[in-house]
Amino acid sequence: MASAKSRYWIALILVVVCVPLFVKSNYVLSILIVIGLYAIIVQGLGLLMGYAGQVSFGQAAFYGLGAYTAAILATKCDWPPVLCVLVAPFLPALVALIIGRPILRLREHYLVLATLGFGILAFAAFNESIALTGGPSGLTGIPYLSIGPLVLDNDRSYYYVVWGVLGLVILAVANLTGSPIGRAFKAIHASEQAAQSAGIDTALLKLQAFVFSAFLAGLAGGLYAFWVTFVGPSPFGFTASIEFVLMAVVGGLGTLWGPVLGSAIIVGLAEFLRWGVPILLPKVGGEFEIVFFGIIFVLIMLLRPQGILAPGRPSGMSGVAVKEEKCSG
Repeated sequence: MASAKSRYWIALILVVVCVPLFVKSNYVLSILIVIGLYAIIVQGLGLLMGYAGQVSFGQAAFYGLGAYTAAILATKCDWPPVLCVLVAPFLPALVALIIGRPILRLREHYLVLATLGFGILAFAAFNESIALTGGPSGLTGIPYLSIGPLVLDNDRSYYYVVWGVLGLVILAVANLTGSPIGRAFKAIHASEQAAQSAGIDTALLKLQAFVFSAFLAGLAGGLYAFWVTFVGPSPFGFTASIEFVLMAVVGGLGTLWGPVLGSAIIVGLAEFLRWGVPILLPKVGGEFEIVFFGIIFVLIMLLRPQGILAPGRPSGMSGVAVKEEKCSG
């Protein structure tokens, strides 16, 4: 069994390594980099939603905090780029730790509204803190990521960095979910009251999942800053948070490869919409994407609420109905 799993991982690594050898278009490589960055974010969100059972619409804010942290340290403090990337996730994690306890006491739509409000406040801060973030004009002059004498100034080399980090994140999440902590997360998702009665500190575990998801979003933000060498507020708005949640749901909550598949589907669909909709519907405004994503979200919830890669299982209500039918029979 172990050897089969090893061969599986080796095959995946070979595919990731060989893709740039056959892709000559920088546009396609940039799409693959975006998929890798988003998959890092959605890995944390998938853990938060699929195991801890908490929904967050504030991941774009943590993504932005990581990007701005790396950009400010590089441009205003002259820190080495690698050190900036390593430090960038800690500010989002700290913010998540501070706001997590009061926010995670809320339930259902109140929790959604709280995380949404945090995202809106963070986006406003990115726009208004002109002296620190550059405001709507953003921060320029960010250097390329460099590792010693090696400067990663092209999409091909940066692809390997992003997907290498994603591979490490997937390994970390796999080890976490297979550990006793991961089993405790599953218990919370199944029934928080039952987990509490079994002696599990559910509040602490949910906070840890929230902080971990913010850490991964900040890590992706730091990588993003040194890829585009410019950070402005527009990528970190409300629409991005919706897309991240949609990626997690489409790929499959509580799965290891669902975030990668969900990110690939939504990023690919977004690129197709940007290209195709203006041709088919030239009078449609610039916010048409959110309408299409909303339709997709509703369809996924109706047809396959567990996501594409998640194993099929009845919802709570249907499970109750099956039990009642057996009892009556």
